[in-house]
Amino acid sequence: MDSQLNRSHAPRLRTFEPAQLAAAYKECETLAHSHYENFPVASKLLPKHLRPAVAVIYTFARRADDIADEGQLASTDRLTKLAQYRTELRALEQGQISHTPLFIALADVISRHALPIQLFHDLLTAFEHDVNVQRYADQEEVLSYCSYSANPVGRLMLHLFRQVTPINLEQSDAICTALQLINFLQDMSQDYHEMGRIYLPESLLRRFGVEERHFRDRITDDGMRQCFAVAVAQARALMIQGAPLAWSIKGRLGWELRFIVSGGLRILSSLATLRDDVFSRPRLELADWLKIGLIALRMSPPRE
Repeated sequence: MDSQLNRSHAPRLRTFEPAQLAAAYKECETLAHSHYENFPVASKLLPKHLRPAVAVIYTFARRADDIADEGQLASTDRLTKLAQYRTELRALEQGQISHTPLFIALADVISRHALPIQLFHDLLTAFEHDVNVQRYADQEEVLSYCSYSANPVGRLMLHLFRQVTPINLEQSDAICTALQLINFLQDMSQDYHEMGRIYLPESLLRRFGVEERHFRDRITDDGMRQCFAVAVAQARALMIQGAPLAWSIKGRLGWELRFIVSGGLRILSSLATLRDDVFSRPRLELADWLKIGLIALRMSPPRE
């Protein structure tokens, strides 16, 4: 993905009717701020002029993700809907004007900020994968999935802030992959019962004697606890690996990243304390947010 250092593949800036463009952005911003997430979307820490772009990127990913997770639809129908999104992206690449508010706003964001359109194609690849794949043989397969499902978002942020360097991309990927793994760990029961998915790799499950019945019946025994602890440690190692990015980037993006990294580490600490039910989802309380703030205010990134 080193080619993403080259920004020349973004389509040229196109002209929209001001009212049409404003309405398209407004729709994306409304959706972005109406969904609960562990971390804020287009938060006040981000420069005001970039918040609409972040909201549009989030809306693209959120809506495509919702399509992939539409349990009432047959997989073929979900794939057809995702294919329509990819067709819209290709039309955008060719300079065609969309009549869909999301893609009107997205065309403007991609052109205005010279974003690599391949990153949006990568996100669609992940959502197509969600429809087709429910099990992962090993950790390498899980990490490969994360390279499409999570890492493009961090790379898009680096492009928005014009902070793209090889080391920044590498550390951003580590943070984003860690966040994705955290989501998997928090949503194990929901992913299994609603979508039939298990993101913990089969090689890890076999190592500790964990079977599908553990997910079906929410069984927390010694094997499940050990399996879960390894997965938590893997996510933490990745977060620590990527953490220097948050302390090396100056300004509002740096502060945003510090709170994201700190929040991720705090959630991992909470997950590591689960003993009776590893399928439960920890919630951050006031004391947790105070600890997150203290980590974010450090002069240097956490190393352990």
